[in-house]
Amino acid sequence: MKINKNNYCIIMAGGIGARFWPMSKTSRPKQFIDILGSGKTLIQQTFDRFLSVCPRENILIVTNEIYRQQVMDQLEGISAGQVLCEPCRRNTAPCIAYACYKIHQQNPDARIVVAPSDHIILKEKEFTEIINTALEASATHDWLITLGIKPSRPDTGYGYIQFAGDEVNGVDDRIKKVKNFTEKPQLEKAKEFLASGDFLWNAGIFIWSLKSILTAFESYLPEVNKLFKDGLGIYDTEKEQDFVDKTYPVCENISIDYGVMEKAKNVYVLASDFGWSDLGTWGSLYAIREKDSKQNAILGEQVLTYDSKNCIVNVPKDKLVVLQGLDDYIVVEEDGVLLVCKKQSEQKIRKIVDDVRDKKGKEFV
Repeated sequence: MKINKNNYCIIMAGGIGARFWPMSKTSRPKQFIDILGSGKTLIQQTFDRFLSVCPRENILIVTNEIYRQQVMDQLEGISAGQVLCEPCRRNTAPCIAYACYKIHQQNPDARIVVAPSDHIILKEKEFTEIINTALEASATHDWLITLGIKPSRPDTGYGYIQFAGDEVNGVDDRIKKVKNFTEKPQLEKAKEFLASGDFLWNAGIFIWSLKSILTAFESYLPEVNKLFKDGLGIYDTEKEQDFVDKTYPVCENISIDYGVMEKAKNVYVLASDFGWSDLGTWGSLYAIREKDSKQNAILGEQVLTYDSKNCIVNVPKDKLVVLQGLDDYIVVEEDGVLLVCKKQSEQKIRKIVDDVRDKKGKEFV
């Protein structure tokens, strides 16, 4: 299938991945790590995935300026102009506005997919089909499309999208009008969502035409829109980085979900199944890793277990590790830092990282 030259991809790669500490640290977040032991890092897998959707030169990576060289080193054949460097963290709406106005300067007829750099997609062929379906729909309809995943359990770690089941759009039966977005719910509410049958997990992947998303920015985030619109004529020149460095600190810190998607009236969800995980926690990594007869997921060549089960172990291949009597634990060592934590308590890792930074020094995080 011929790739449409109007297809663009924005890969968001600025996160610091604190929940995967100590494997992931500020200096090397999880998107730059071969977290599955596959031979490719998460950002490499994401970039390669979109080569079947977009021309290589139409893929932009938005990251923090401290990760510029890691992006350039890991993604073969990209130019410096494809790496958009944020001077500070301002959430997803500003980074998308920046990338979209840069694309606008290159191709006003663009249609765009926006995706995080650190998600797992197990069914690549199905994913490509879904993305192409959404891109085609966005080219002919003024729709802001997000991808939704059919929930398999009442997970409280994901956002949920409720869709209207009675509307026929004439394009694809899997595309539904969005009724509501709900951030990570309590367990009882998540159980209600699962039972109702009209809720999907929010995958955080967006597809739209450039015209539609810029109109939405103008309507719902006018100040953010004006800041980056003022850069037209500056993008793709030697003045771009200086402009961005001055613009970001005065820009609102806001997500695209809250700033646009939850307010717009033309939002649709495409119900999808492509083996997705947002890989947001050690628990989610445990779920997709191969396990031994005791349900231990082990990455490390010198690990011995005795009376231990349901653990995820991630240690250097030459490190001898002996585990006895552990059930449902996370055991991780990286760069001289060892974490032993109950899986059910992994939400405390962010607080642990903050404590380590305060009490032991930022070199450990």
